[in-house]
Amino acid sequence: MADEQRWNHNIHYHRMLLDAMPEPCTSALDVGCGEGVLARRMRQSISQVTAIDVDPNSIEIARRRDPESRIDYRLGDFMTASLEPASFDFVVCVAALHHMDEGLALRRMRELVRPGGTLAVLGPARSRYPAELPRDATALVVDRAHRLTGSRWESPAPTLAPPPHTYREIRLPAERTVPGVRFRRQLLWRYSMTWTS
Repeated sequence: MADEQRWNHNIHYHRMLLDAMPEPCTSALDVGCGEGVLARRMRQSISQVTAIDVDPNSIEIARRRDPESRIDYRLGDFMTASLEPASFDFVVCVAALHHMDEGLALRRMRELVRPGGTLAVLGPARSRYPAELPRDATALVVDRAHRLTGSRWESPAPTLAPPPHTYREIRLPAERTVPGVRFRRQLLWRYSMTWTS
């Protein structure tokens, strides 16, 4: 299936993440890139894209889907990878933060952003019931409509479900670790965070 035909709860928000890209933007890092769907979209407008993931299968798939090697795909842990501080205009992380120590990972991402650059994170979190039931009921309707189109795509990358933290348990530590971060609850069981250095 072509990248532009794929849809899931994470891909649904790719456009929103790309809209957070600073101008100008010449270098980007995709943390936990999976099969590289977002990295390939970023490479359409950014000259230097680095994409890193700890899952060998995901990196192998990503490299196969980018035979011209226009993206620097790296197999490894971004926490210990050789990445220069303040070396990226845009650092993005989609559905990977909950696989890590959130505080340490956010601090590391923040340190990799150049002055004037942007950090953008999208991730899943647990709802608290009954307070969040109406929102989740609406999300189910939207999700069902997308499933009927037949374009839903399940990534073969490792998953962690259900997410270990609630939205509040993500937001409060993030605000301490990255002062000034903008945290938003998104409809499809996701949150987003953006921060400009």
